[in-house]
Amino acid sequence: MIQPVYLDYNGTTPHDPEVIAAMRPFLETEFGNPSSSHWYGIRPKKAVEAARRQVAALLGCEPTEVFFTSGGTESNNHAIKGAARALKDKGHHLITSTVEHPAILEVCRHLEGEGFTTTYVEVDDTGMVRVEDVAAAIRPETILITVMHANNEVGTIQPISEIGELAKKYNIHMHTDAAQSVGKIETNVQRLNVDMLSVAGHKVYAPKGIGALYVRKGVVPEKFCHGAGQEMGWRAGTENVLEIVGLGKACEMAERSLDHTQTHLKAMRDRLHRGLTDQLGEVRLNGHPEQRLPNTLSLSFKGLEANRILEEIGLEVAASAGAACHSDTVQLSHVLEAIRIPVKWAKGTVRFSTGRMTTADQIDQAVAVVVDAVVKLRKNPG
Repeated sequence: MIQPVYLDYNGTTPHDPEVIAAMRPFLETEFGNPSSSHWYGIRPKKAVEAARRQVAALLGCEPTEVFFTSGGTESNNHAIKGAARALKDKGHHLITSTVEHPAILEVCRHLEGEGFTTTYVEVDDTGMVRVEDVAAAIRPETILITVMHANNEVGTIQPISEIGELAKKYNIHMHTDAAQSVGKIETNVQRLNVDMLSVAGHKVYAPKGIGALYVRKGVVPEKFCHGAGQEMGWRAGTENVLEIVGLGKACEMAERSLDHTQTHLKAMRDRLHRGLTDQLGEVRLNGHPEQRLPNTLSLSFKGLEANRILEEIGLEVAASAGAACHSDTVQLSHVLEAIRIPVKWAKGTVRFSTGRMTTADQIDQAVAVVVDAVVKLRKNPG
């Protein structure tokens, strides 16, 4: 069976061959514990520290400001819970946006059960947070602002640098979830003006189950995991050397080829967009038309249902839905609701996301498949 064209890189990415090659020794022969002082621990320890330097180089920070986690969700939990609990004597107010990933929103809701309060700043119709709205939400007791760098559904890139400047002005900690932006656009923490930044390995051609958290020197969130003191005391537990090495290699690759990657992702995304709009006409683009991840294309097909579209194309194209339709009800994602897309459009929302491995031939194949499906469903939407 021929595999479908993969256009769901925002969901997860394949392992890059260079990443696999870098990890292989730690799967086959280099099994030592990096905390061991004997011969078998030497190479694993060096590999972990080399990976830390690779991640730090991509983020533009010191290696000592990076520690490894099990993924973006853990990084977000550690940053938000850790900062909030460490700063609770200063205040109990958090600021975030209405379009965050559940790994942010659910953490804030959990902290509300501990007595913290959260302001959920609304976004405009492109999914962008207004800096002035963040400024208006700040209170004397505000201790943390957390806004994602780029949205996973519609790709809108947030004005993190400006929000970070605002946070700095009021001496408020600033965190950003960069799971979707690392490796696609610049994520230099100095230019972003952030105190903490979350990385997810499986979104950057590294394995699932590995991530990282940048914590600016001098920022001290409460420890999230207690134990023997690995990861400079930030995260206890024997290091996942195999996947740490994979993340390090993935970040090294991202740094050296960022410009080329951006150009390729955008070319493939725009080729797909042109192909679909030229042949289908009435198609709505979601997210910011320009300030958007170079690989992300969220499209709505008026009057159709996303799950029906995915059923039609599923054997030939892999994409994801922005809405789930069940008999008489339509369940929109919280992002589509936040950007106020009319239901007649929103229920037919499909997210396509390109990647480094995407080819022009694959895009052309996907265009043909999606066009056929939409034309068929328009004739018989029921």
